[in-house]
Amino acid sequence: MKFISWNVNGLRAVAGKGFADIFDAFDADFVCLQETKLQAGQLDLEFLGYESYWNYAQKKGYSGTAIYTRQHPLSVTYGLGVEEHDTEGRVITLEMPDFYLVNVYTPNSQDGLRRLDYRMQWEDAFRAYLCGLAARKGVIVCGDMNVAHEEIDLKNPATNHLNAGFSDEERAKMTQLLGAGFVDTWRSQHPGEAKYSWWSYRMNARERNVGWRIDYFLVSESLSPRIQSTDILNDILGSDHCPVSLILE
Repeated sequence: MKFISWNVNGLRAVAGKGFADIFDAFDADFVCLQETKLQAGQLDLEFLGYESYWNYAQKKGYSGTAIYTRQHPLSVTYGLGVEEHDTEGRVITLEMPDFYLVNVYTPNSQDGLRRLDYRMQWEDAFRAYLCGLAARKGVIVCGDMNVAHEEIDLKNPATNHLNAGFSDEERAKMTQLLGAGFVDTWRSQHPGEAKYSWWSYRMNARERNVGWRIDYFLVSESLSPRIQSTDILNDILGSDHCPVSLILE
């Protein structure tokens, strides 16, 4: 099974940049999108052989997630079931026969870490949600998790220490999540490799490869023997993020 995750930073914009051709080339069983920035009815973008599920933020033009799937799920859940965390369209969960697929767009702590306190509450609620799922069957988590976990996961760790996405608090929450029984699939397959999935639009960051790895596939430990390959598809343009992939047996 092939899984793709991509923060498209506005699906309507990406739809005008060859998204349909890119989607077809993925030839994936599941395509998970973050930051769709859509409301219901604003874009009709369906693909033959796929069902799609959408979680929209209450705020227009903000956040949002979607999943395209070739396989019909047993059930679909939107959000975490916690009202304060479920207004921004950040989580979709598909229950499949032998795993849960969770697509997430984690809140950004923002400049000056002004949303860090909320981010910490979110992290605890999200981890509890995932652990609850993992008690029942294997879990695959993907999305823009808005944290570079280790220094190897961004180009300039020293100058970004304490910035959003590389604060001690955010990194510690990722460590805590992994310690709760999840595997960072890319890092497990590429332990010493620096490769990035997000680049600022400023200062030609992408051209200079001054980036961050903040887009992930995590799997519960029970699924880790099924990992065949992972990739960061940094040759695919259209967003400030690139897609990441996972293939499971």
